[in-house]
Amino acid sequence: MPFRPIALSHASRLMLDRIGVFDTLPVTPIETVHISQAGGFGRTMIRADELDMPALGYVTDLAPLAGTLLAAAAPEHLASRVRGWNDDGNSVHVQIEGNGARELTARLLVLADGEHSAGDDLSLRDYGQTAVVAQVRPERVARHAAFERFSAEGPIALLPVADRYALIWSVRTNRAADLIKAPDIEFLDGVTDLFGRRFGKFVEVGARAGFPLTLRFRRGAAAGPRSIAIGNAAQTLHPVAGQGLNLGLRDAIELAEAILLAGRTALEAGGLAARFAAMRKRDRYASIGITDGLVRGFESDGPFARMLRGAGLLAIDLAPPARKMLARRFVFGLRALP
Repeated sequence: MPFRPIALSHASRLMLDRIGVFDTLPVTPIETVHISQAGGFGRTMIRADELDMPALGYVTDLAPLAGTLLAAAAPEHLASRVRGWNDDGNSVHVQIEGNGARELTARLLVLADGEHSAGDDLSLRDYGQTAVVAQVRPERVARHAAFERFSAEGPIALLPVADRYALIWSVRTNRAADLIKAPDIEFLDGVTDLFGRRFGKFVEVGARAGFPLTLRFRRGAAAGPRSIAIGNAAQTLHPVAGQGLNLGLRDAIELAEAILLAGRTALEAGGLAARFAAMRKRDRYASIGITDGLVRGFESDGPFARMLRGAGLLAIDLAPPARKMLARRFVFGLRALP
């Protein structure tokens, strides 16, 4: 299976530490992020030491992360499949299949079934892009540094993984299949052309895969009077700036805290879904707006647009307070910034 990179923010690392799973994961720290645009001037550098953090984030593979979290979630309770559910406002009725079909009744239902979660209040935007993902090795590696480069076709990210990089290359969907099947030398030359000679030549590429990119989100985190959607069931984002999983982890921890704070009596009385949706609205919509804005803001390839983007990148780099505020927003979201 191809390596599918996940960039955990420092805030997510703190959350995973709380449940004792972070130290079991294979990770590479990100201490510096370099942001630039292809074919234009301007760049911004964000450094962990400016924020008094050991790292801005950590790169890992989705498969061991998912396996570790599943093992920590008492898997004996996850053997059955849900066939359907109905939220009547007083309780939630969940139809279970496998190991003897049955119906469960609950006071609260949490939808965490990912990007394929169904619903009537979904908003969709197809970016017409596919993320081509692979591990690549250049002649020179900048240790613990990540690179985000914007092109007219879409953003390209290099995330450090030991002595190589995880590449996330957003391309127009109509050419993704050809890029995935291209000869290694042709593929690597394309990566070298995008990043210049900063790394020397890219000389090795691993297995490649493609994932279509869309924006998909519920207008509210409450899927019913007693039903809550979190993670990709609530919002699936473009991978630019690595916000999706980190936003989902913030959903999960704030929901856990809200349930503990509410207590059994308040849970039985109802209203938690609406309160949770209100709590998460600002962070959700800010993350959705930032990622969508980054993708669409770099679509134009005209000289005037490149000049404006370059000036913006340069201005952020020359203004430490603005740079630090932006960095902390990406690391912590709008959840109680330390």
